[in-house]
Parts: sequence; structure tokens; C-alpha cells
Amino acid sequence: MSGTTLTLDLDALRFDERGLVAAIAQDAFTGRVLMLAWANRAAVERTMESGEAHFFSRSRGELWRKGETSGNVLRVVGLAADCDGDALLLSVNPAGPACHTGATSCFADAPGGLDLGALERIVLARAGADPGSSYTARLLREGAPRIAQKVGEEATEVVVAALTGDGGGDGDAATAKTRLVEETSDLLFHLLVLLRARGVGVEEVAAELAKRHREAARQPIAQTPQSPARPRKVTPDPEETP
Repeated sequence: MSGTTLTLDLDALRFDERGLVAAIAQDAFTGRVLMLAWANRAAVERTMESGEAHFFSRSRGELWRKGETSGNVLRVVGLAADCDGDALLLSVNPAGPACHTGATSCFADAPGGLDLGALERIVLARAGADPGSSYTARLLREGAPRIAQKVGEEATEVVVAALTGDGGGDGDAATAKTRLVEETSDLLFHLLVLLRARGVGVEEVAAELAKRHREAARQPIAQTPQSPARPRKVTPDPEETP
């Protein structure tokens, strides 16, 4: 189960003559499109009930749950129909590669690489490793206070890297940028380990960010007060001068 209550007006969906709508799965955290499948009303209802993506196989003529054999389920955190109601967007937290080839996305050229969801899965995989050979397992064994200390140290390194190289030449700027990328990577890794230690998943962070975005989108756009227009001085045409 996704832990999220899924809501959708099923009557707003416009199923085609076969009783299907296109169903697009998108990573809720990274925004990367993962796959396209088809769903009938029963598949959508099952998705809403279970919190895991269900589709309809046109070749087999039956419902199927993504990951039922591979384990790479798609935990659904949001559902939305498009403006015409003939397509469905599933915001998901993937438990593994979405494509049957083992790729993260069925769209090989879609933007994205090692996203935070994938990094979280690496952290989870290493959590049970031998602490003597795994830095991740060792951190988790040391506990949240030690990991939180590391997050603070890495955050400081990010700040230092961000403020270095501003006044130097192109070479200094390139070096500073490289260091900022490296330090940010360290910070994100340690932050994910801390979330793991405290039992928080990235999908919960993604859901909170999405909620804030929706709330912000509902707020009216603040209008910048306009200064009173200053009278424009007009120079009279010499021929019209009294």
C-alpha cells in the first residue's frame, strides 16, 4: 500500500470503444516519465484500492499489477485525468526499474539518471550489508545522531563550496563548480541515509512538496503595486508656440 488516499472522479474519464484509457506512470519525485500502459475502469479502481499500479493487458485481455513477477511495483501517490479525460497520469514511487529491460524508464532518452528514488533503493539494499565493508551499513549501525552530525558537516561543505571561486578566473570557477557538485552529492547521500534511519521515505518528502506546490498554485498571484504615472512633459512644436 502507498499510504496515500487516492481520489479520482472515475465518471470524468472517457474510456474509448474498448473501455480503455492511456495510463502514464511518472516518478513522483523526479518527474521522469517511466512507462505507458492501458487501463480499464476495473484497473483504475484496483489501483485506487490497493495503492499499487494496475493496468489492463490488451494482448492477454486481463488485469495485471505492475511488478507482480519482478517485484518492481509502482506505489501510486497521486492520480489525475487530463483535460479531455481520455488519459490518466499516475504519480508513482517505483520500487525498481519500470521497464522490462531493466532500465529505469521505458523511454530510454527521457531525462533522468540516478535519481533520488534510485539512490534511496541503493541505501536500502546496503542497509543489511556487513558494516565492516559497507559505509552505509556502518552509518546506520552508528545511529541517527551520528548520521545527523554527518549531514551537518556535509551541509557546511556545500556552503563553503558554493562561496568559493566567485572572484577567480575561469579555471577557479570550474573547479569550484565541480567541488559544489561533489559536496552536494555527499549531502544528498547522507540525508537519504538519515531519512532511512528515521523511517522516512523519499515518497513522503515528494508528497509534502507536491502538497505545498498545490497550495501555492491555489493562491492568487500577488499584484505588484503600480506607481502613479508621472505626467509626461511634452515639448511643443515650434510652429504651435504662441
